[in-house]
Amino acid sequence: MRQEWLFNYDWLYTPQQVPLDAPDSAFSSVILPHTNIELPYHNFDNSEYQFISTYRKRFTLPKPLEGRRVQLQFDGAMLVSNVYLNGRQIGVNAGGYTPFTFDITDYVYPESENILQIHLDSTERQDVPPFGFVVDYLTFGGIYRDVFLRYVEPVYVSMTHVQTPGSAEHMQTAPTLRVDLWLENFTNKPVTYAARVIVRPVQFPQTDFMTLTAPLTIPAGRSQHTLELSATEGARLWSLDSPALYTAEITLLHDETALDLLTTRFGFREIAFKANDGFYLNGQRLKLMGLNRHQTFAYMGAAAPKRLQRRDADIVKFELGCNIVRTSHYPQSPYFLERCDEIGLLVLEEIPGWQHIGDDDWKAISLRDVRAMIERDRNHPSIILWGVRINESWDDDVFYTRTNALAHELDATRPTTGIRFFPSSNMLEDVFGYNDFSNTVIEPEHQPHLVTEFNGHMFPTKTFDGEERKIEHARRHAFIQDRQMGMRNVLGAIGWCAFDYNTHREFGSGDRICYHGVMDMFRLPKWAAYVYASQQSPRQRIVLEAATHWTMGDRSGGGNDPLMVLGNVDEIEVFYGPEKLGRFLPDRETYPNLPHPPFNVVGMSMTMIWGQSFGDLRIVGYFNGEAVIEKRLSKDGVPARLELVADFDELQADGMDMTAVTVRFVDSFGNTLPYAMSPVTFALQGDARFIGENPLTPPGGQAAVYVRAGVTAGVVTLTAHAGRLTAQATITLV
Repeated sequence: MRQEWLFNYDWLYTPQQVPLDAPDSAFSSVILPHTNIELPYHNFDNSEYQFISTYRKRFTLPKPLEGRRVQLQFDGAMLVSNVYLNGRQIGVNAGGYTPFTFDITDYVYPESENILQIHLDSTERQDVPPFGFVVDYLTFGGIYRDVFLRYVEPVYVSMTHVQTPGSAEHMQTAPTLRVDLWLENFTNKPVTYAARVIVRPVQFPQTDFMTLTAPLTIPAGRSQHTLELSATEGARLWSLDSPALYTAEITLLHDETALDLLTTRFGFREIAFKANDGFYLNGQRLKLMGLNRHQTFAYMGAAAPKRLQRRDADIVKFELGCNIVRTSHYPQSPYFLERCDEIGLLVLEEIPGWQHIGDDDWKAISLRDVRAMIERDRNHPSIILWGVRINESWDDDVFYTRTNALAHELDATRPTTGIRFFPSSNMLEDVFGYNDFSNTVIEPEHQPHLVTEFNGHMFPTKTFDGEERKIEHARRHAFIQDRQMGMRNVLGAIGWCAFDYNTHREFGSGDRICYHGVMDMFRLPKWAAYVYASQQSPRQRIVLEAATHWTMGDRSGGGNDPLMVLGNVDEIEVFYGPEKLGRFLPDRETYPNLPHPPFNVVGMSMTMIWGQSFGDLRIVGYFNGEAVIEKRLSKDGVPARLELVADFDELQADGMDMTAVTVRFVDSFGNTLPYAMSPVTFALQGDARFIGENPLTPPGGQAAVYVRAGVTAGVVTLTAHAGRLTAQATITLV
C-alpha cells in the first residue's frame, strides 16, 4: 500500500554551494519550510537572497520497501534545484512555484544510510520564469514548502481528476460524477485490477454517497481510465455561504487486496461566465469583488507554514469580505487553496510570470507550469479560472494558443483567462482579464470582461501616511468597486492588492516595499481594508470604522470635515464629546451600487476650531433600528498602552508551526496610534524561536513578529517593552 511521510525534519543547511563530500560540520540544522536567509521587513537588497545554497539530509528508509517504489516530492523550492542522492544526480528542476517529484528507487540504499543533497540556485535566472526582465516582486530563496517521502506499489494511481457534470439543479436531484484516473505500471506487462471509488461528504465521513467498483486492464507504462458514478439522492452544492465538500476515495484492488489508496476532495458546483451578463455560481448571478495576493511574509519571505497560509485565506474571506482572490502571479501553497475550498472563497490561479516572454526553452518551462498547476489543483472547487497568460505581457498568439489548448486539454470544466494591460489585446482565452489602472472602469471591448487589477501603484499608501492620502486610498477602492457593480457587462473587479510586499529597486518606495495593499505586510488593515470588509452582510459581521486620526492638524487646513465612516450598518449617530452632531445615512448618491456605501459626515468644521479643545469622537451604528456597534477615538492621541496579541494562542510543538504576534501602540479605546513609532524590544521564554527584528520600530504604530514553535510541549511567553509600556503574550505548545 501507499505510504507517505512528511520529510521536513533533520535537514542541514549552508548558505553556499559545497561539494558532495563536504563535512556535516559545514552545515547548521534546520526544519522546513525554510528561507535561505532571514531579512528585515524592509530596507534590504534583493541580491541578499540571490545565491546558491546547499541542503543535506541523512536518512534511512522508514520501512522496508517490499517491492514498492520510493518517491521524493518537493512542493516548492526557489529557483533551480540540482538534486543528488548518494553522490549521483537524480534530477534538476527549474522553477520555484510548482511541485516536482523524483522516483529515487534506483538510487536509494534500502537498508543503510542515504545522503540527499540539493544545490539550490536562488539567483534570478533569466532562463526561468518569471525572470528575463525586471519583476515587480521578490522571489526569495530556500526550500520554502513541504517535502514528502512516498512509497507506492509497482502499479499505482498517479493522479486523478474529479468532474461534476450537469447543472446545479441536476446535481441537487440526480448527480453524476466522472473520475479520470492516471495509472503507472512499472511491471512491464499488462495487468487486470479493479478500481473502487467511494464518495463521502466531508461533513459525514461515515456515509457512502456514491460507490463503484470496476475492472481495469492496465497496460505497461502510463495509462488513463475513466469511471462514471451516479447517486440516488441529491448532492449538497459547494457555494460561498455553504461550501460543502466531498472526498473521493480511490482504491486499486487485486483479488480484493488493496494495492493503492488515493483520496482527493472536491465539490459539486456549476460555474458560468456569460457575455454581457456576468458570472453565475450554481445558477445564481454573482458580482466578483476581491483582491490579489502575494505570498510574501515579513522576515521569512515565502517560507510560511500551513497555519499562516490558511490564515491568509481567512483574512481575505472573513476580515476583508472578498468573494474572490487572484494568486498573483504564480500558483500558491496547497494549504492556501485547501482553505479557500473549506470557507467558500473563489480563486483565479495563474502561471508564473511578469510581463516578459522568453525564448523557446523559457516557453517550454512555462507550458510545464501550466500542466503542473492544473494537474495539481483541478479538483479544487474554489478555482474558477485558469490564468494561462504571462501577467501584463504583449500578445504572442502562437504561444498563448498553446497555453490555452493545453489548459482545455487538461481541464475542460473551467474557462481560461489571461491578464493584460492593454484593452486591444487579442482575446484567445474564454474570459478577458484586464488590469485597469484608469481610476475608472473602461467599457469592455471583449466579453466576458474581468478587471484583474486596479489602483495599486497608481496610489501607494503607507500606514504612516497622512490622513488625506489614506482617505483617498479608501475612496479609490470604493469608487472602482461601486462602478464595476453597476456595469452588468463587467464580471467583477479584483483590486491590487491585499497585502504590501517587498520589491526590486525599480519599483516601490525607497525602502523597497510596494505599499499597494489594503493591509500592510503584517496583515494589519489600512482604512481601504474596511471598504471591502464593510460590504459583508451585517448579519454575518458588523463593521464600523472611522477614517480619521481624530486630530486637528492632519489635514490641509485642519479639522476632520467631512469625515468618512466605513460600515455596513443602516445609519450612524455621531457624537463630538458630549454633543450630538447628528444622524447620517450611507452616501448612496456618490456610491449608488455598493451594497454598503461609506458614510459622509459633514458639519465637523462647526465644532472643531483651531486652538480650541475638542472631545472624544463617538460613533454609534444602527441596524434594524437597534444600536449594534460603537466606535470611539480618544481626543488626546497619547499611547495608553502597548498591545501584544498572538493570532493563535496554541501551536503544535512540531518545530514548524508558527503564529504572528501583533504589537501596537493604542489609545484608551484600542485604536492604533500611527505616529507612536517608538522602538520595541522583545524577550522570548520557552521552546520557541523569535522571527523578526529586535528591537523593532513599528511603522504607523503597528507591526508584527512571529513565534515559531519548538518541539517540546509547554508555555511560551513573549514580552515587549517600549519605554514605560510593557505587554505580554502567552502561547501554549501542545
